[in-house]
Amino acid sequence: MKALIIKYKPVIRFISLFVLVYVLLSFLYKIYLQWQPVGPYFPDYLSYVVGKQSVSLLQDLGYNAAVIPHPNEASLKLMLNNVYIARIFEGCNGVSVISLFVAFIVAFSGKATVTFFYILSGSVLIYSVNLLRIVILTLGLYHYPQHKALLHEVVFPGIIYGLVCLLWILWVNRFSKIASKE
Repeated sequence: MKALIIKYKPVIRFISLFVLVYVLLSFLYKIYLQWQPVGPYFPDYLSYVVGKQSVSLLQDLGYNAAVIPHPNEASLKLMLNNVYIARIFEGCNGVSVISLFVAFIVAFSGKATVTFFYILSGSVLIYSVNLLRIVILTLGLYHYPQHKALLHEVVFPGIIYGLVCLLWILWVNRFSKIASKE
């Protein structure tokens, strides 16, 4: 058994560190959600900001867009030309995807400054692409409502998770300790 542990030490280290960081970030996010004060930023501050920024981008494209608190659930109703298109809830703000990204990068960490700046720039990129994803999904649902399932359940999750996978591949091949050994 000891020989197996020694042989697979890098794999065990990666999995342990990944799980530890992801659970820690998820726990901190859960605390954030639980202690979020009830106030003008409904349902929570980050989701509110994502909703407002999505509206701003849609308005820049010439659409009459707005978000209003959903009366029956903790979400925002995204309106486009006075038509209820989608809802924005805490899962739409990208935090869970960014947490997944960060956990992987930390588990395959490289030099501290490179790791920090890669996490920072990757998180900003994921956040930005998530905003664009919401805007394009909204437009897709507005113009092609018959493709709701395909757009929401396949295409747009594929975009955000595909980006994360590409960032992981770039990290492992260019910046991690594994890449520096080769």
